[in-house]
Amino acid sequence: MGDGMATAEIDVALEKHRTELTGYCYRMLGSSFEAEDAVQDTLVRAWRSHEGFEGRSSLRSWLYRIATNVCLDMLAAGNKRARPMDLTAATPLAQAALSPRPDHTWLEPVPDARVLPSVDDPAEAAIAKESVRLAFMAALQRLPPRQRAVLILREVLAWRASEVAELLETSVASVNSALQRARATLADRADAGAEGEVSDPLDEEQQKLLERYVKAFEGYDMTALTALLHEDAVMTMPPFDLWLRGPADITGFMSTLGASCAGSRLLPVRANGLPGFAHYKPDPEGGGFAPWAVQVLELSEGRITGFHCFLDTRRWFPLFVLPLHLEAESGEGEKGE
Repeated sequence: MGDGMATAEIDVALEKHRTELTGYCYRMLGSSFEAEDAVQDTLVRAWRSHEGFEGRSSLRSWLYRIATNVCLDMLAAGNKRARPMDLTAATPLAQAALSPRPDHTWLEPVPDARVLPSVDDPAEAAIAKESVRLAFMAALQRLPPRQRAVLILREVLAWRASEVAELLETSVASVNSALQRARATLADRADAGAEGEVSDPLDEEQQKLLERYVKAFEGYDMTALTALLHEDAVMTMPPFDLWLRGPADITGFMSTLGASCAGSRLLPVRANGLPGFAHYKPDPEGGGFAPWAVQVLELSEGRITGFHCFLDTRRWFPLFVLPLHLEAESGEGEKGE
């Protein structure tokens, strides 16, 4: 077999693991862009040193070992990504001010297709989705990096303790101890159930809730929107650290500081194992609609509990393969519904 053939085979073998490795690095790093960088680095390192890989372990576990080391190196700087409510208290509407923080502060959204490989087992698929949801991701960020790796490998990817010990070059006892400490930290978090009620696929009630949400949002009907929001619903808008709690403050914000979003359009997206929308608002200069946010929604008990708007459209819309402009449909603006 010539070098060219061998090289092509190696490329194909490595590429097969890209999506699941991206999911692993995303859970470790909390950033969709850093995860892609980490996977690229992992595959380049694997490609360069494949001759030294003698098949003592499977190709998959060897790649996870490289990816873990890449992520631990990236986390050595100590940066933890967060949601606005992990950093500050809720702001009353009267004091709402839009103060941005740098990109590396925030937990980032990710398209499902980039981090969730297709699997045949529904239970496995459900665990994979739950483990990229925003609340779980935020909880992972509270764990020290090695505990994070242990928890993901053991609980999400169902590796045996002996396999994790070999990957981390440590003992089974140390892996079990790290897992216990990680579980204890996660059990302490206040919002543990915040995203536990999103069915996969969405059940009929959740589908109807989303349909009512789209109608209320596109019609900018604050009364209808209030009826869909849980009394403790939270709204966030990274890169701003402001977050709001409760329907009165959320709709109050939308009808004052957010009033230019009236007449918007929403296109469905799948992000973080949750329902979401690409939000386009009217573009007075160019006509049609300009990108404004990727919205990710959390649902519970037939209500919306989390309404998270990621506003950095020049990063998010290309990542989600979304157009950067929508044309107005003929007759747009004449619909009085």
